[in-house]
Amino acid sequence: MDEYQILIAFGLTIFAGLSTGIGSTMAFFSKQTNTKFLSFSLGFSAGVMIYVSMIKLFVEAHESLAKTYGERTGMLFTAISFFCGILVIAVIDKLVPSYENPHELRGVGDLSHLRNSTKNKKLLRMGIFSALAIALHNFPEGLAIFASSLHKPTLGITVAIAIAIHNIPEGIAISAPIYHATNSKKKAFIYSFFSGFAEPLGALIGYFILLSFINDFVFGLLFAFVAGIMVFISLDELLPSAIEFGEHHLSIYGLIAGMMVMATSLLLMM
Repeated sequence: MDEYQILIAFGLTIFAGLSTGIGSTMAFFSKQTNTKFLSFSLGFSAGVMIYVSMIKLFVEAHESLAKTYGERTGMLFTAISFFCGILVIAVIDKLVPSYENPHELRGVGDLSHLRNSTKNKKLLRMGIFSALAIALHNFPEGLAIFASSLHKPTLGITVAIAIAIHNIPEGIAISAPIYHATNSKKKAFIYSFFSGFAEPLGALIGYFILLSFINDFVFGLLFAFVAGIMVFISLDELLPSAIEFGEHHLSIYGLIAGMMVMATSLLLMM
């Protein structure tokens, strides 16, 4: 594994993780978030992640595992790892109280009521817990980008873009309550920054733990595992949050648009 490829892998994790800053900026400069845009963008993010997971990651996982165990057994391992990814992220979500869950974007659609609220401590607590919860979610995502990039740089770019798009509304979920509780853009941005930094940290852990014994079997398990995580986040969190804004059709249009854009980008990178 050459140093240049490792540097690219780390660079992609940093890019994806710090995209939470885009969401922070949106929270700072929006008196009221455009719910139609947010509904569409959440659906778009879900479409990107589902398409990447099922068309790219799942297929790559099966191909890697089939090299060692054959088609049938390889598919068995792929399916098991996929559902293990779903189970792990479901447990993580269960452990995070719904009020502090970063993917439950309650109140983000209308930020004006936060300015008038006198419960600044409660808002600040919500923002801090959101930052911690997002960091917990971002850690395995960073590992996924790193492993994908080492296996195939174009795959790493695809996964990084999908996760970066997904991280934008997470930046809003962190920054909005902290900014409106403290009136400090600096504090809100710092919390958002460090939550996103969990992704390159996941890559760093992967570098020290996985690099010495990484092979087709490990790659296959990781890809299927991450596919399960991304599908769960899309179906359980992104799409329901998009629909909650009352723009059901827009969220579905966003879903389809996300799939189309990702399909086009994959074709262009072939």
